[in-house]
Amino acid sequence: MERKVSRICLTSEPNIIHFLQISWEKTLGSGFVITLTDGQSAWTGTVSESEISQEADDMAMKKEKYIDELRKALVSRAGPADTYKFNFSKESSHFSFEKNLKDVSFRLGSFNLEKVESPAEVIRELICYCLDTIAEKQAKNEHLQKENERLLRDWNDVQERFEKCVNAKEALETDLYKRFILVLNEKKTKIRSLQKLLNEVQEREKNTEHERESATCSEMTADRDAIYDESTDEESENQFDPTVLAPATVSKDDSIISIPDVTDIAPSRKRRQRMQKNLGTEPKMAPQEHQLQEKEK
Repeated sequence: MERKVSRICLTSEPNIIHFLQISWEKTLGSGFVITLTDGQSAWTGTVSESEISQEADDMAMKKEKYIDELRKALVSRAGPADTYKFNFSKESSHFSFEKNLKDVSFRLGSFNLEKVESPAEVIRELICYCLDTIAEKQAKNEHLQKENERLLRDWNDVQERFEKCVNAKEALETDLYKRFILVLNEKKTKIRSLQKLLNEVQEREKNTEHERESATCSEMTADRDAIYDESTDEESENQFDPTVLAPATVSKDDSIISIPDVTDIAPSRKRRQRMQKNLGTEPKMAPQEHQLQEKEK
């Protein structure tokens, strides 16, 4: 069974402290037992689940919402001290409580209690419960204190290890940085040497290419000269050589001279025209033809 004991002040007797105990089996909504005492007398009563539902219906409030309001008013006492007001009439043993919302207050619950014949037993039970609760809270507090001390020691150990790790990390970073600088300088030196070698190779390639271009140009010039010479030789071969045809012409002239004189010169003229066509006589032969004609005449 769960219990909750709290101090309250009644509206009718604000100077007298009363103790209110709420106990329940499963949940607060399934019913609870309420006990009220002023240290001399005690009153108790049982609130059933049906009465809780009836109160919720009377207030036009959902049951879950009403149970939550009951928990805040009787168990947790959430909010300021003047949020809830408690009233109790010793003559009628009627207990009620209200909730204040600014200038408006509305009743949350109203229960009828019965006076206990032996209040000392109820008071003793309340005192024992309070002492047990105090002892339980104190034991829990000691356990939490030990746990906090253990966590503090662990935290100190972790902090020391963390500082060692940080120092080791910084030392490792410094060492790695030094090594990196060495490797970087070596790489830079290699890159410079390779760049220098590459420039030399490129310069050699440029020179070689220039020489090749020069050789190619000279070869092309020689080829053009050779082609020009060949064309000149061919042209000279194709030109007419008068010395080749001279003997034939002379021989023909001699044969013509040896032929007996003919009075009609027309056939001779026609024959000379055919000979000119067959031999392809050039203008250089004109003086010879002229001499021949003179002789024929």
